[in-house]
Amino acid sequence: MSPAVPFATLLSSTAGQVFADPAGFVRIHWSGQARTFAETRAMLTAVADALLRYGWGRVLTNQTVMLPFSPEEQQWITQEWLPAAVYTSGYRFGAVVVSANVLTRLATAFVTTNFSDLPLRYRSFDGEAEAIAWLLQQPA
Repeated sequence: MSPAVPFATLLSSTAGQVFADPAGFVRIHWSGQARTFAETRAMLTAVADALLRYGWGRVLTNQTVMLPFSPEEQQWITQEWLPAAVYTSGYRFGAVVVSANVLTRLATAFVTTNFSDLPLRYRSFDGEAEAIAWLLQQPA
């Protein structure tokens, strides 16, 4: 059983914000501002740390205004971060609120389809309410 968690900001930067949601998942809200690779790493490291700390396996990612992942970010996420987040932090379910920007959608699709043999399930949504509803149906 995970400890009671207030809706708290875990990280805030020009790249976006990471929150702990008391419903039992981590929220990522990407900003529409340019970000550095170091900022992306910090955001996702905060997510993995929170999953491990609270014993959660679910993440809501809001990319509605996000700029596309760079090739460097895509490679790091798929080759390093995802395997570590799954096997070390317990990441199991990702609900992604997608951007209307085609390039952002393509970059995200690369990330969400280029991992193999990981016990991880992603689903994309146009709205946050639907994404949260699906996420809350998944095992904590």
